[in-house]
Amino acid sequence: MSTHTDAEGVNHRARAGEAYRLWWQHDANWYQGVAARFGQEVANEINAEAMGKVALHVGQRVARLHGPLPDTGDGRKDLEELRRRYDDCGDRMFPPELRNAATEVEDEDLIVLTLKRNFAITMVRMAGSLEGYRCPCTAVHAGWSEGLGVTLTENRAESCLRNGAQACRLLIRVAPTTAATTPTAPTAPTAPTAVVPGSEG
Repeated sequence: MSTHTDAEGVNHRARAGEAYRLWWQHDANWYQGVAARFGQEVANEINAEAMGKVALHVGQRVARLHGPLPDTGDGRKDLEELRRRYDDCGDRMFPPELRNAATEVEDEDLIVLTLKRNFAITMVRMAGSLEGYRCPCTAVHAGWSEGLGVTLTENRAESCLRNGAQACRLLIRVAPTTAATTPTAPTAPTAPTAVVPGSEG
């Protein structure tokens, strides 16, 4: 993103950041409107479906850019590469100005995403819709995973900012063998049920 100031003194990076915030505010108010008319459960479902579709597109794009996932026989090394691709997906879908997130490999089949700030939750709270809001993090991770060509055996939040935790701790466990393929059809991902709601938007 450009950081220069043009001849009229406009800081384009600041303008872009403002636009992000306005769109997140729009998203929060859209969610509130759907919840008011059709119920919050419907709003949660539609929100998760929409985020999952965007996440699938992002995962497919990252897969095309980086090529097939490695299969070196070293599970932890291969998972580190997958972790980096999840980070790339996150950076493309959620600007770093709006969140504070990091991933790490904790086992040969487990990636943990820690989220310490989530602007979406801030916007939903400001719109007055936090009560009953269900974060679509598992749908997002399912979309990324499908786009990247991996199968999840676990996809849930262990803790959540939405519920007052200091950070979201999101568990992404992959199947022992993964198909290093790039999906061609943009089908909507089906997210495994989260034990505790997470938060990616």
